[in-house]
Amino acid sequence: MNSLPIDDVLPALRDALAHRHEAVLEAPPGAGKTTRVPLALLHEPWLAGQTILMLEPRRLAARAAAERLASELGEKVGETVGYRIRLDSKVGPNTRIEVVTEGILTRRLQDDPALDGVGLLIFDEFHVLLNAQKPSLSCQKLSNNAVSVWGLNLLA
Repeated sequence: MNSLPIDDVLPALRDALAHRHEAVLEAPPGAGKTTRVPLALLHEPWLAGQTILMLEPRRLAARAAAERLASELGEKVGETVGYRIRLDSKVGPNTRIEVVTEGILTRRLQDDPALDGVGLLIFDEFHVLLNAQKPSLSCQKLSNNAVSVWGLNLLA
């Protein structure tokens, strides 16, 4: 795995999320936010085996992110990493990272406002979601033993 700029702040992000319910991470495009953060947090003790949901603003981005994350693990999409988008879904019984679009997350929140079984919600490409200026990734803990992150400054 090639080194990316985001790798230097991952220990601080892990520490921040172990002690707080949210963190904001800002980094330029290509720093590795989408591809490194979910994988770096997957085995954190506070996650306690729960799922990571990562929100992507577009279907194409969701599918591409899931494919890249699965590739980094040497797996196929639908194993540890999967995605759910309108009219398409590739998840399996062992999926721990689900990349979803806004519509899918909205429906899931309507059906289960507590997001049972989800320990981390990541808002990737937050600037697109809020029409803001800076690329962002947002993470916040969803319960005492769980987390969600914003898009290389760590603002914990």
